[in-house]
Amino acid sequence: MVPTSSESRTTLITLIGRDRPGVTTRIFSVLHRFCSEVIDVEQVVIRGQLILGVLVSEPSDPKGLLRALESEAAELGVSVEVAGGVGDNRSRSKGRSLVTVLGRPLSASVMAALSGRIADIGANIDRIVRMARYPVTAIEMHVSGADPAALRELLTREAVTLRVDVAVQPDGMIRQAARLIVMDVDSTLVQGEVIEMLAAHAGCEDEVRQVTEAAMRGEIDFEQSLRQRVALLQGLDAAALDTVHDALQLAPGARTLVRSLKRLGYRFAIVSGGFSQITERLAQELGIDYAKANTLEIVDGKLTGRVVGDVIDRAGKATALQEFADASGIPLSATVAIGDGANDLEMLSAAGLGIAFNAKPLVREQADTSVNVPYLDTILYLLGISREDVEEADEAAGYVTPAPPLT
Repeated sequence: MVPTSSESRTTLITLIGRDRPGVTTRIFSVLHRFCSEVIDVEQVVIRGQLILGVLVSEPSDPKGLLRALESEAAELGVSVEVAGGVGDNRSRSKGRSLVTVLGRPLSASVMAALSGRIADIGANIDRIVRMARYPVTAIEMHVSGADPAALRELLTREAVTLRVDVAVQPDGMIRQAARLIVMDVDSTLVQGEVIEMLAAHAGCEDEVRQVTEAAMRGEIDFEQSLRQRVALLQGLDAAALDTVHDALQLAPGARTLVRSLKRLGYRFAIVSGGFSQITERLAQELGIDYAKANTLEIVDGKLTGRVVGDVIDRAGKATALQEFADASGIPLSATVAIGDGANDLEMLSAAGLGIAFNAKPLVREQADTSVNVPYLDTILYLLGISREDVEEADEAAGYVTPAPPLT
């Protein structure tokens, strides 16, 4: 009986040793003399050590191939293994996911626990790559054989116990598509809450902070809380808006995130329960495409304690996400929303990928994934962009990046 194509005999060559120019070329030159087809190749270099795996069709002279490879390996100072078998490299099982792990530091025990949970549900880790080594360690695992939603639920619970961040998202073409990033502003794009900074100038910071915290936890209606807080600002000189803007500090990594993704053609938007007098300036300074926020009423150079027009609340943020997506010609499945409070939940749910960034517990529980390190540019690793990619692009554009710590 003639074997089917999926049962054709193949040979796997695995080579391990010190990397240097020409190793791969010399191995393929040997294979050329004995094998008609290269079916799969995987190569990685870690600290100067090469691991090369090549799957080829059954060689015409298996013993001759083995002798030739062993001779070449001896000259190169590497080790080689040759294993024959039936079947080529079949497609990955259905249920493909990308699992990104962020840790400071990332211990072997964490990786053992997470890989153990993946094995427990019968899934397989097909590939592991490093996305970053500072300021956090980021590792991406390509997993197949499990429903992404079930895998996310399982690994999210495990991540809480392990005190690391784990993001699970479906793998597929959507990751390569044009995408839209929509971010909350207060405590996400910028550090702190703008309304509290304004309240400090008005002498009512403590009262405003208490209402803000209750709203972010979802304990009171956002529109009601906003109107209560803005009313306390009545009579404040509008010049305080300039002072607050000038004092704002972006979240660490915010400029890197926007700069890097804009290079790749991503569209950016900010939507805020804060104030357009601040967000419009931020959008202009950062090159952000769209912005939407509440507008403070100003009469005779003073805040009246009221907002103009509809309030951008929880539902309003989700509506803005849809509007931005429509304006960009990008489907909701290719949108990414980032936020930290209960007011962001509908937006996070509507997006293709909802990310809770240093968020309240309620938001972390309901978002697709959670990031709990203070660096906004770690979002890049969830999108398949490595720290090395970012640094190379910055260097080519003339940006200076800090030197990494020695490891």
